[in-house]
Amino acid sequence: MITAIGWIEFVQVFFLGIIEGITEWLPISSTGHMMLFEAFWPFAVTEEFSKMFNVVIQLGAILAVVTLYFHRLNPFSAKKSDKEKKATYLLWSKIIVACIPAGVLGILLDDWLDAHLYNSVVVACMLILYGILFLIVEQRVKGQQFRVKKIKELDFQTAFLIGCFQVLALIPGTSRSGATILGGLLLGCARPVAAEFTFFLAIPVMAGASGLKLLKYLLKGQSFGAIEITLLIFGMVVAYVVSLFVIRFLLGFIRKKDFKPFAWYRIALGVLVLIIFSFI
Repeated sequence: MITAIGWIEFVQVFFLGIIEGITEWLPISSTGHMMLFEAFWPFAVTEEFSKMFNVVIQLGAILAVVTLYFHRLNPFSAKKSDKEKKATYLLWSKIIVACIPAGVLGILLDDWLDAHLYNSVVVACMLILYGILFLIVEQRVKGQQFRVKKIKELDFQTAFLIGCFQVLALIPGTSRSGATILGGLLLGCARPVAAEFTFFLAIPVMAGASGLKLLKYLLKGQSFGAIEITLLIFGMVVAYVVSLFVIRFLLGFIRKKDFKPFAWYRIALGVLVLIIFSFI
């Protein structure tokens, strides 16, 4: 338990919330950015709390998706017809199916991944690798007529295969949104469809990941005091507000442009991480 805290920690949490709100939805890896931030400005809390915080703060980002898509994702809305409610249940069925691969492997491999792959070299390599893959995939689908132009056209097989791509995001530096968007594009989904389905997948996946980290944190004998709870809530609120703007920005951006700018950014960031951590 943290016994004392100053304004510095709140400033750090403020910036971490901003980073989470931006990088969780853009395909540029939240892990890589968190790692860079903490290299320059270490979070003045215990290592156990820091690891748990970086995952649980995602709950704020999830709430942004729930807020923006509440009516669309709510099967109990009185404003929906029976047909619309059925379509909403069908959408949730596809989301659940897509979450199975990452959910199962995430639970089984969580500790192993943290112990063996959570390092600067892996993160940097994944940033660069998926940046290159984005460039290749965007070139491949350039001018292509996408098979799936609306979420309702997404079938269960495609949803499951997108979920298989999401498994790749278990490797730090990959980016959950990046892996699923790439998968969606390769499977014939239009960019807005791939992005929106990624947002929807985040709700159960990130909620599950946050719950797992919280449980492990408590099972290790750690506890929460007023300070820990305050930091978590503050970080989630910041991530929530930033996410509201970033999600809208991304959807507007990809209706007019492709993902290549994010690809080049990933490559540049990966090189920067390799350079910086080689001197630390």
